[in-house]
Amino acid sequence: MGDILDEIVAHKQKEIEKFKEELPLVFLESRVEILHRSEVVSMKLALTNATTGVIAEVKRKSPSKGWIARDVSPEKIAYSYQKNGATALSILTDSEYFGGSNAHIRMARQEKVYIPILYKNFIIDEYQLYQAKVCGASAVLLIAACLSKEKCRDLINKAHELNLEVLLEMHTEEETEYAELEPDMCGINNRNLGTFITDVNNSLNLIERLPAEAVKVSESGISDIDTIRQLKAVGYQGFLIGETFMKEPDPGLALHQFLSQL
Repeated sequence: MGDILDEIVAHKQKEIEKFKEELPLVFLESRVEILHRSEVVSMKLALTNATTGVIAEVKRKSPSKGWIARDVSPEKIAYSYQKNGATALSILTDSEYFGGSNAHIRMARQEKVYIPILYKNFIIDEYQLYQAKVCGASAVLLIAACLSKEKCRDLINKAHELNLEVLLEMHTEEETEYAELEPDMCGINNRNLGTFITDVNNSLNLIERLPAEAVKVSESGISDIDTIRQLKAVGYQGFLIGETFMKEPDPGLALHQFLSQL
């Protein structure tokens, strides 16, 4: 892992301990028990059946670029994304580095957002899976660079117990070995989480390393229609796009204009 990712994970460990002190796991477990039988919209199925496959991301800030859209209502953007044709949403919930919050997913659901929502954070503890379930997520992101294979397997199993799907994010050839853990979706991140340098060719170069039957998602650095067409041609079904839309005055309108070209 690079220096930035090391820093984020170290901060995340302290943050989780604080969360556990403020709200012990037993209380989250009781809330999840109530939600356990509630219907969850499948992100995997949505991407499998999608014509465009765009996963529109609510991303207010990044470690490399600072604030992208500070004074926005995440739930309003989420609803606008849904209205303008997003197949699914990704909502960043990390506060320190990305300006997110678990509340943003909960508010999106209250705003009548019914399409799948990916809980995007740096998940290293099963406590976070309970947080994702309670706030209304459909799926969680697990990042291979943050986890040993054994820990990743345990988190996948726990997520499934909680009726959450898993998008497993990989970035290097070595990390694609994690795909054998059979997540619901396999993601290739085009952004190096250590340096934050982005190269869409990463998705093109690594797709052969993923299982043929996997639902495949290309993440980050996608800003034009030709790139999506190229990625679709080699087998990707999902395309996670954040900054391309969020840097515009009206992210939902930007999504609409983008999809109209497909």
